Amino acid sequence: MLYSKLFGKTSKSAPHDADSVNARFLAQGGFVDQVMAGVFTWLPLGLRVLRKVENIVREEMDALGAEEILMPALEPKENWEKSGRWQTVGILYKIKSRDGRELALGPTHEEIVTPLVGKFVKSYKDLPVALYQIQTKFRDEPRAKSGVLRGREFEMKDLYSFHADEADLEKYYPQVVKAYLKIFKRLGIKAEITSALGGSFSPTSDEFQLIAESGEDKLSYCANDKKYFNQELIGDKTVCPLCGGELKKEVRGIEIGNTFKLKYKFADAFNVQYTDKDGKRQKVVMGCYGIGVSRLVGAIVEASHDDRGIIWPKSVAPYLVHLVILGGRPSPTLTKAAPNSPPLGARTPSERGARGRGGVYKAAMKIYDDLTKSGVEVLCDDRDVSPGEKFGDADLIGAPLRLVVSEKTLAKKSVEWKERKSEAIKLVKISSLKKELAKYCKV
Repeated sequence: MLYSKLFGKTSKSAPHDADSVNARFLAQGGFVDQVMAGVFTWLPLGLRVLRKVENIVREEMDALGAEEILMPALEPKENWEKSGRWQTVGILYKIKSRDGRELALGPTHEEIVTPLVGKFVKSYKDLPVALYQIQTKFRDEPRAKSGVLRGREFEMKDLYSFHADEADLEKYYPQVVKAYLKIFKRLGIKAEITSALGGSFSPTSDEFQLIAESGEDKLSYCANDKKYFNQELIGDKTVCPLCGGELKKEVRGIEIGNTFKLKYKFADAFNVQYTDKDGKRQKVVMGCYGIGVSRLVGAIVEASHDDRGIIWPKSVAPYLVHLVILGGRPSPTLTKAAPNSPPLGARTPSERGARGRGGVYKAAMKIYDDLTKSGVEVLCDDRDVSPGEKFGDADLIGAPLRLVVSEKTLAKKSVEWKERKSEAIKLVKISSLKKELAKYCKV
């Protein structure tokens, strides 16, 4: 992608209401545009990151054996009344159709997926079932803040599992936990499993927390059990509920996923049953498991940045390479020599400089074309602006690798190679660039 053609550019100033690192850098870097509090447009750079996060989540859900579906955002009031949550869920967006029917904009989908499974599951032979979706959710948050970490409209992966008995749920549950930890590892995030309250879902739950100073949740830690606890679960207690040892540490965390053992809560509400081996009717047992996909983008930024901008992991970076050309496009009047023009040595310094810049641009575009054709994702800064502006934007956007082409590097038939997470700079021969990139991608 040529930066000069990219929709959405960097900004030198942060939004006035940017209250977190991700709110600042995602907006300044041209990744998102805030429409109103808690609602964002994902610009081309940001959408590339979001789709990569989606794909990693999808791959691990598929590997788990779950099947992907897509449920509607509009949910009927009757379903929420059956579950008893129409009046109790305060973040529910409620709307009316033109015929007066009351609906909810889905913040979650237990009220839809449970009766759906009830239509198809009739026998023990139909179980277990695991269904997931990646879909937009709507929650009327009283205080949307922290960029994409707490929005009113956001993207979420929700997985629902249905089992013949609690033993099968207990067997499946740790498999999901394992898949979640693999997802976070691929995203370059270290997630801590944290015991927490289950809210309207279940008495307790497991949260996956990214330890960060900007986190909203307060966590306590037991060194004996190597276990974190959300303080909403334990209150002011200083004793571990598992071993009785001292809770020694208080840190802040960003919740990036959660898992619940719902058991019979929704099966009872929607009367979802199956026939067992003995011909008796039994209730289906249920679990649900969520990951905030768009929230993960913000969490990655909170975990991986410096004072200059974002440092994207290779797995989700919008582009692997940020190619910086230090030399503008050649002047149209100097691309070809006039019939009786003087030799290069006899030209003015400005004429020689213009031709030099043209040569740099031409060489850089050949590198760009070669890398792109070989499958390398490259954002090429082809603008005719100062080196300082180009380097500043490269740091802000945060591609894992910056390559610089200039007269100085071309004199050595090389490019300047710098990883975003390091200050080290080296020269790499253009002839061996693809080989070096292949090695870099494997690390």
